[in-house]
Amino acid sequence: MDDKQDRESPNLGGIVLTDAQKRAQRSRSIAIALALAALVILFFIMTLVKGPAVLVRPI
Repeated sequence: MDDKQDRESPNLGGIVLTDAQKRAQRSRSIAIALALAALVILFFIMTLVKGPAVLVRPI
């Protein structure tokens, strides 16, 4: 019976973040997402710049 109550109530025995910590965590998550998106765009642009010559290599 106790297991069911623990699963239904996430605040029992867990870490509760303050509002400031939640905002900081969200800001970090957004910064990581933007950095990842910038990296993906950079790789895509580099692929377009190199063009089909990427596949032409000496064996």
